[in-house]
Amino acid sequence: MTSTHLPEHATTETQDCDVIVVGGGFGGIYQLRHLRDRGFSVILLEASGGFGGAWSLNRYPGARVDSHAPVYQFTDEYLWKDWNFSQMFPDHEEMRSYFDYVDSKLDLSKDSRFNTKVVSATFDEDERMWTLVSQNDESFRARFVVFATGSTTEPYIPNIPEMDAYRGELVHTARWRDDIDMTGKRVAIIGTGASAVQVVQEAGPVVEKLTVFQRTPNLSLPMHQEHLTEERQAVLKETMPDVADKCRETFAAIDYEFDPRNGVDTSEEERLALFERLWNQGGFAFWLGNFSDYLFSEETNSMVYEFWKSKIKPQILDPVKADLLVPDVAPHPFGAKRPALHQNYYEVMNQENVELVSIQEAPITGFTATGIRTSDGIEHGEFDIIVLATGFNNNTGALTAMEVRNSAGVTLGEKWRKGVDAYLGAFTSGFPNAMFVYGPQSPAAFANGSTNAELQGEVMVEFLEFLRSEGFTRFESTPEADQAWTDHINGTDDMALFKHAKSWYNGSNIPGKKPQMLQYLNGLPMYLDFWHKEKAAGYTDGLRVS
Repeated sequence: MTSTHLPEHATTETQDCDVIVVGGGFGGIYQLRHLRDRGFSVILLEASGGFGGAWSLNRYPGARVDSHAPVYQFTDEYLWKDWNFSQMFPDHEEMRSYFDYVDSKLDLSKDSRFNTKVVSATFDEDERMWTLVSQNDESFRARFVVFATGSTTEPYIPNIPEMDAYRGELVHTARWRDDIDMTGKRVAIIGTGASAVQVVQEAGPVVEKLTVFQRTPNLSLPMHQEHLTEERQAVLKETMPDVADKCRETFAAIDYEFDPRNGVDTSEEERLALFERLWNQGGFAFWLGNFSDYLFSEETNSMVYEFWKSKIKPQILDPVKADLLVPDVAPHPFGAKRPALHQNYYEVMNQENVELVSIQEAPITGFTATGIRTSDGIEHGEFDIIVLATGFNNNTGALTAMEVRNSAGVTLGEKWRKGVDAYLGAFTSGFPNAMFVYGPQSPAAFANGSTNAELQGEVMVEFLEFLRSEGFTRFESTPEADQAWTDHINGTDDMALFKHAKSWYNGSNIPGKKPQMLQYLNGLPMYLDFWHKEKAAGYTDGLRVS
């Protein structure tokens, strides 16, 4: 095999270590802390100016967590005993404060490099080493690389004709700037995903006019936000050990589980009782605590949607808006796309200064100097600010945005162009000594992020310890294991309803990306069972170590 040399633009002074961790969110922090504690030399490289991953980047108005506070933090008592969130669903500023606190407790910064965006990673087969180069031309070398780049970090910018013609302020939610002020402005928002719902709630009350361009309505759920008093915080502290234990056992790594019953087998009274309880519980309970068959059975799913419709439609005063926001027929199976959590989204949509434009039948065809043109010939505007709430190139985007190249000269993007095959959602053949945390084909979207970072992180750290103890310096998954993992995921997807929705779950939100299920659909406990099976085989079942 040929050895790939250091890119010409890199500096000659290279910093060496055992492991490089790329990304400073929950997953990267877990790896840095626990590998360092076990005696590995580690450098963490983070593209932004601080820890937090998506929370370091997402600073748009209204950005907040959609998992409730007790589960969206590290479960180590050393970290949670002295920390209190002020809200049940913290906002982006409080999340950055949390990560600053974690840093202060663990002294993570000393082994981290901020504002260090990795632009290339090259594997040298002869030396069995990776060399990473940043946009600052710094180079770093390590035996192993853990990519903890997250699922929702690479923004998707749609290719809309004549975008350059627009003379106002154009901004993507994921790259919001502090100097943008919507107060008294005429604002357009393209998209109705989770970030759009959050921006709408903030924009509607302060703008002169808000125009929302909707292709698919968001089947949003009530957040039931709660401001946490000292007394309430104390109660949550008492339950934290039990919450942590529960999160380690459930499908979605959260402190509740799908109802074991099938909706089609229950009486109307039983169904409505469960629906009401979950609805009143708030958060994602209605999505991840519902009947066990509702993401597989069209009949049960239809009953779930009808209940959602009965709760939301009466809130919308304008019948035209009501038909667009809450269609009589579900736009896709409920839960097959990630629902947003709202506080007052529908109340804001009721406002007279808020216009809702459907681009399902009349798509956007281009920008003008002052606004947006749709295929029906209408020019919408004039807008001071256009917000692209168009989401992310999820799962693979942050990985393929880097030039991750193996010793044969093949990039990760080239390998995955026709589809992703990634054993355990953590390895892919042809790219030795590299692992992905929260990567494509891992539990990702169906596991609470912080708990997933701990549980997947735990088995990955254990694996690296095994390699060191046995003197192995190379690992790689086999093509057969990669393909078998894809087949396993596809087998579940074939039975489920996700294929009836275009979403980032299956990559169909990105033009040209191969549609395929990119999430592990059988829950975190079963996922970890596969890791334990691999360990029991001495890491020689789907992996080759040497």
